[in-house]
Amino acid sequence: MRDVSRLAGVSTMTVSRVLTDPSLVAEETRQRVLQAVEQLRYVPDRVAGSLSSRRSGFVALILPTLMNSNFADTAQALSEGLHSAGYQLLIGYTLYRLDEEERVIQSVLTRRPEAIVLTGIEHSRKTTAMLFEAGVPVVEIWDLQDRPIDYVVGYSNFEVGRAAAHHLVGLGHRRVCAVGPCDSGEARDFRAEQRLAGFAAGLRETGTPDDLIFRHSHVPLSFTEGAEAMEMVAREAPDAEAIFAASDLHAVGVLMECQRRSIRVPEDLSIMGFGDFEIGRQSVPPLTTMRVDARAIGLRTAEVILGALGVQPPQESTSEETASKNSPARVHDLGFEVLTRGSTRPGNWKR
Repeated sequence: MRDVSRLAGVSTMTVSRVLTDPSLVAEETRQRVLQAVEQLRYVPDRVAGSLSSRRSGFVALILPTLMNSNFADTAQALSEGLHSAGYQLLIGYTLYRLDEEERVIQSVLTRRPEAIVLTGIEHSRKTTAMLFEAGVPVVEIWDLQDRPIDYVVGYSNFEVGRAAAHHLVGLGHRRVCAVGPCDSGEARDFRAEQRLAGFAAGLRETGTPDDLIFRHSHVPLSFTEGAEAMEMVAREAPDAEAIFAASDLHAVGVLMECQRRSIRVPEDLSIMGFGDFEIGRQSVPPLTTMRVDARAIGLRTAEVILGALGVQPPQESTSEETASKNSPARVHDLGFEVLTRGSTRPGNWKR
């Protein structure tokens, strides 16, 4: 900053004002300072500035993976929602491991984030303690619970699975499978596990056996894992009429393995996924799925953070809906929907 001030012929205080509140500086002086900044390629030290202002301008977002397009959509929408208020995202990822989440949170807190967004509601005791002690708003997303750390924005994964079971049984299927991740190991997808648990509960509610729930795959769920899961179903339950996969990526892997085995979809086997991924919309046949609005989760999370920080969103609507979104409610259930496409059809008894 001293170098900039010397080159521009102004005080360091003037340089500081240009960078933090340019409206306080005359246009000619401001342009001279900005020209010096550009010439010297000066980058302001925001961390040093935050020590006095107590503002870092960062919101931390912790994702299980950077490869999932739904999480990417949520991150993009969250960034858009925060950008107008001057906040940037600091993103870390956990590889679906609680111990890695613990390390990421510990590192992120040294950057002084003004809010923290976490994917899921399962955390280690140490992580939970750090979050309680952080003194900043914490938003858990992509899941739901009645008593979040601070706020939760998402939907019930258990209810997703339950609704999927009712949908497939409602089509007339009686030998119904589900495939998903193992419920043990260092890397765990707790949300997918909850979808399987809800699916089993939904089968029992309809009087359908729940003995064909295959917890076989490793996370993150993939096409390969789905194909391997289908191999297990073909071996263990060759009379299966329908399969629910815990992720669309998993389901597309199931579909491709069916094509390799000349199993007709949906004539011989109905397939249903979760997530409404683009690959599922473009597959042949297109995939029946459970849809969650990933962008809506990101936008609502931004609203919750800005409300918790007392930041007025620009051009704020005065509608009842917007007022409700910006209220201090702790639980935000955005729900889900069934999208019926070509990979499912009525079972034999309804034909």
